[in-house]
Parts: sequence; structure tokens; C-alpha cells
Amino acid sequence: MINISGASVKLIKGQGRSLKAGGAWVYDNEIASVSRSYTNGDIVEVHDFDDYFMGWGFINDNSKIRVRLLSRWKEDVPSMELIEKRVRNAWEYRKSVIDTGACRLIFGEADFLPGIVIDKFSDVLVVESLALGIDKMKPEIIETLKRVLLEDGIRIRGVYERSEAKVRLKEGMEPKKGFIGDSFDTEVEIVENGLRFMVDVADGQKTGYFLDQKENRAAIRSLCRGKRVLDCFTHTGTFALNAAAAGASEVTAVDISGTAIARAKENAELNGLSDRVHFQCEDVFELLPRLEKAGERFDVVILDPPAFTKSRETVKQAVKGYRDINMRGLRLVKDGGFLVTCSCSHFLTPELMEKTLREAANGAGHRRLRQAAFRQQAPDHPILWAADESYYLKFYIFQVCDEL
Repeated sequence: MINISGASVKLIKGQGRSLKAGGAWVYDNEIASVSRSYTNGDIVEVHDFDDYFMGWGFINDNSKIRVRLLSRWKEDVPSMELIEKRVRNAWEYRKSVIDTGACRLIFGEADFLPGIVIDKFSDVLVVESLALGIDKMKPEIIETLKRVLLEDGIRIRGVYERSEAKVRLKEGMEPKKGFIGDSFDTEVEIVENGLRFMVDVADGQKTGYFLDQKENRAAIRSLCRGKRVLDCFTHTGTFALNAAAAGASEVTAVDISGTAIARAKENAELNGLSDRVHFQCEDVFELLPRLEKAGERFDVVILDPPAFTKSRETVKQAVKGYRDINMRGLRLVKDGGFLVTCSCSHFLTPELMEKTLREAANGAGHRRLRQAAFRQQAPDHPILWAADESYYLKFYIFQVCDEL
């Protein structure tokens, strides 16, 4: 549902710098006044202090992000025609850049549909809605997307909602989870890089599966042939199984979650790789010092931890965690072997991560890092310049050498 309120937001003089640079957000402390009444979630006009038109967006008094922009042009009044244009553009982009069997179809601000994420797992859609204004448009967006996909012969058999993030509370909405429309079997099989994985869209992490590392998983294969591999924070075994499929001689995969390890074992069986991968349910932070003490060394060590910080306030603590885990991981890599390491935290900037990795290398006994690759999230999670929140995944491959 799209409701144009007729209200107009005016910015304080000198504010709106992010918006003017191409961002999509107006914060509460940037607003001088709002003319006319509105209901939260309605569409409003945004004007600079001198009445210059800056765009259309939906407003919400409950959120510090007071307005999220949908369009920048006066003539592009938000409508179902505009929503369909956004959805079609998103789908055409995915068809151009990635295998669409399982991929992110809508990535919020980066697809000019702020606050909504939609993932496709085979013939199932999973929706995460995080902003009130887009939540009101959610039914229309889903139906439009299903219709656009059907034009390419893709019939969606079910839609599941995973709008459980706490940020919804800041928007004045309760977390929400469940079927949108008819119920269906929520265990969905996908194929990624030629491997089969079972995805639990109802109870798996986030929307059920981490799609953003798809191409990074493929990128480690050339490192692993005939090698001894340690995969830390394996979750459902994705990196470990790519290593095994590439011909690794031995793969040890570790995660603290018993549920994740059970699913990883199922995925290994599904691909006939159970004999190549040994799964351990253990805390990585406790295991790595023990492996080091025992004199264990690996050709390839993979570190794919969860985000250690989800806010600016906890960045310092997160840096300590990233430094520690990388230092311990580096101590387990053979001379000439490889460290694969990443961070999925938006708040750990590339510059800060580089500094942290340098400190980890020094702390590991002055090990030298030769950067083989720097990668980011898969292109179905596009990085929109000026929308900093769309850039979060930093992924490195280093050859690790002893100090000369």
C-alpha cells in the first residue's frame, strides 16, 4: 500500500550531507520542520532548507532514520509502476551477474527499495522487512516479483518471512516470522558451485543460508587440492565442502553450534564427501590454542567468523576478537600455506581490518602476509556507492611466509 501524505520535510541548513552525496537516509536531527500531517509509513516530500526538491521517501517518527528515500525526481512519484520498475531492474541485474538458482533478489537500499531483503532459494522466496514504510508495500512487492519471475518461467511455490531483527522494534514494529500465503515444506535444496545444500528457510541463520560468500567459496578451491585444510566457523559446511570437492586430502571443519554441525554433516552426505571432512562441534577460540600447543599445522586455514560487532559502540571489542582469532589462525598455517579470512561486519571498515590483520601477523611471530586476493560480497549483494551500509563483507586470501 502506497499513501502519498502531501506532507513536506524541510532540512536544517547545512544538513543532509549523506543524502546529497547519494545516500538514501534522512536522520531525525537533520530535520527543521514537517508541513502538514501524516501517518508513519506515509510518503513525504523532502526539501532542502531553501525549498529545493530532494526526493520522495517514507517517514517514521519512531526511527532515528526518519525518512528513507524511494526516488529523487519530482516526476517519479512513488507508485506501483515505480515499484515494478525497481523489481524488474533488480531481476535483470541478477541475471547479468550471477547464477540465479539461489541468490539475493532484492538488497534494500542498493536496489532502491530501502529496508527490504528478498532471497531466492530454488523456487522459494524468503523476505526480511526492516522498515515500516516498505513493510506496508511488502505484499505488492512480493506479488510483483513473483509475476516478473514467472515471465522467465520461474514459478514460486512459497514465500516465508524472516523479519526477526531487533531493528524492527526501533521502527515501531514487532518481529515477524511465518508463511506469507500457503504453507510449504521449508527444507529447500539448492545447488551452489555444483554442490548440493539443504536450506532451512524457517529456522536457519538469517534468511536460511549465507548467499554472500558464494563466489568466495569457489575462489578457495584452487588452494585446496591435495592440501590439509582447517575450516573455522564452518556453519553448515559450505567452505569445507568446497575444499573437499576441490580435492583436499583432509578437511577439519569446526563450529560451536551442534545444530549447524548436524546440518553440515547432512550436506557432506548429500554430496558424497563425508569421508573427506571431519566435523567438530567446539568453540574455535578454545580449539585453536590447543591445536597450536599440539604442534598441528595446516596448508590452508579458513576463518569465516560471525560479525563480532553490529554497532559503532562495540568496534574496539570486536577488533580485539578479530586480531586474536587471526593471530591464532596464522600460527597454524605452514610456511608457504594460505590464510583465508574475512569479516562480515559493516562497522569494521576495510582500513581497520587491514590494521587488525597487520597486528595479528606481528603477534603471530612476525609472519609475512602476501596478499593473493581481496574480494567482497557476491554481486547479488551490490555495493551502492554513497550507501555505506550496503558494503560489509571483506574477504582476503594471503600466502603466509615466515619472516626472513
